[in-house]
Amino acid sequence: MTDKAFWETKWQQGQTGWDLKGVSPAIKAYVDQLTDKNLRILIPGCGNAYEAEYLLQQGFSQVSVIDIAPTLTQQISAKLKEYITADKLHVFCNDFFEHKAQYDLIIEQTFFCAINPNLRSDYAKHMHELLSPNGKLVGLLFNTNFDDGPPFGGNTTEYETYFKPYFKHISFMPSLNSITPRAGKEVWIEIEK
Repeated sequence: MTDKAFWETKWQQGQTGWDLKGVSPAIKAYVDQLTDKNLRILIPGCGNAYEAEYLLQQGFSQVSVIDIAPTLTQQISAKLKEYITADKLHVFCNDFFEHKAQYDLIIEQTFFCAINPNLRSDYAKHMHELLSPNGKLVGLLFNTNFDDGPPFGGNTTEYETYFKPYFKHISFMPSLNSITPRAGKEVWIEIEK
């Protein structure tokens, strides 16, 4: 159900109800306190890449995004062409689970909830593989259940079982600056390799 054709159709038909139309406030606040502009950063399942664009505007120079939908990645490549030309942004159109590279920081924003829950252990394992030593996975996860998905919900007790085998530091905190429709339904994660 949540394969390439599924997401490509969503983007082609403009069925993007999850789109915030801008940077997530929680992620913006995190980015604003970062000082190392040379961090190698990945945003998987990047959507319209608002967070990537914000990072680039703040002077970060090694940003990568990945999504499985060709329509979307073509739109991002056109919109952010100047950063691609300057070799500050890399746009990958492929399956996250097949991606190979090393990153200092991976930003989670509605990717985890979009994949089939059967892949969550694989997600945690692959995040570990993609992160450099002491690298971090940060962002937002839903802390609520949904009747159908995507999005697929869950809770921190469940999530911890996926990450614990691979990471030395796992922190889940209530998100204090979620957008209004998601208030009280998200947790901020900081997971360190």
